[in-house]
Amino acid sequence: MDSLVLLLHGFETAMSWSNLLYCLIGVMLGMVIGVLPGLGPVSGTTLLIPITFGMEPVSAIIMLSGIFYGSMYGGTITSVLVNVPGEAASVITCIDGYEMTKKGRAGVALGVSAIGSFIGGIVAVTALTFVGPALSKFALKFGPPEFFAIMLLGMLMIVALMGKSLVRGLIAAFLGLLLAMVGQDMVTGEFRFTFGSIELMDGIDFAVMAMGLFGISEILLNAENPAKVTKPEKVKGLLPRRDEWGATLKSIGRGTGIGMLLGVIPGANSIIASTFSYIVEKKAAKDPSRFGKGAIEGVAGPETANNAHSGAALIPLFSLG
Repeated sequence: MDSLVLLLHGFETAMSWSNLLYCLIGVMLGMVIGVLPGLGPVSGTTLLIPITFGMEPVSAIIMLSGIFYGSMYGGTITSVLVNVPGEAASVITCIDGYEMTKKGRAGVALGVSAIGSFIGGIVAVTALTFVGPALSKFALKFGPPEFFAIMLLGMLMIVALMGKSLVRGLIAAFLGLLLAMVGQDMVTGEFRFTFGSIELMDGIDFAVMAMGLFGISEILLNAENPAKVTKPEKVKGLLPRRDEWGATLKSIGRGTGIGMLLGVIPGANSIIASTFSYIVEKKAAKDPSRFGKGAIEGVAGPETANNAHSGAALIPLFSLG
């Protein structure tokens, strides 16, 4: 009952005209930041913190939350339209989102992403209100064994996504581990493979690497075959076909659950949530061969998961600091 009273009081505060305006401004700024390749929700929110210095604390939090959520969706726009992820969590969306764009269904991909993001965010906020205290106690039990299990899950994801060639998958996994070792060790503080370079002390940024992997390859492919570069079609038809609604809603439901579960775990970022959601969707599909060729579930699930993760991640933030 107390949670319901607090929730109603929160809605009363948030629904004032001034706070709604701050939220709108935050979302618009966030979408602009999300569209810019390499600037994700974390860096975007950090850069725009100074504009909230003179505001009331509640209004500042609302505006920063709007920036964060707007950045999450803004990264989807470039992933779907030009195959360049705006932020790290949208990398997995490039696989099927851009394929849908090439088939003239960019509007559907963006529409499904927006619907899934909205549902995932709303459910996560509801969970934050009602089950936040219980989940925070659950999160406190996570120690080295649990984090090791998460890393092991990441290794299993590689096996699930590597496709037909085991050798190429293992080579990719080895290169990924090698790149992840660059920078400062989280436990000992030692610098590894930096070779005296200040720029490498923070490691190799995943968003920048993904932007180069997808964006530069797309530019080179277009330069190689300039005759195939055509004028992009107008974005239209934001809703899926009638026969696609069932699969889409199931994907959104699964993505919400995955994002919330991983969001409660301190330190588990939205990249894990979106990637894990994509794997689950591929395993649950009757015809997995559609994935990578414009499957709508490959967009709905991951996009829902990363936004549900963002809301659920506030539980350890507010309850554990």
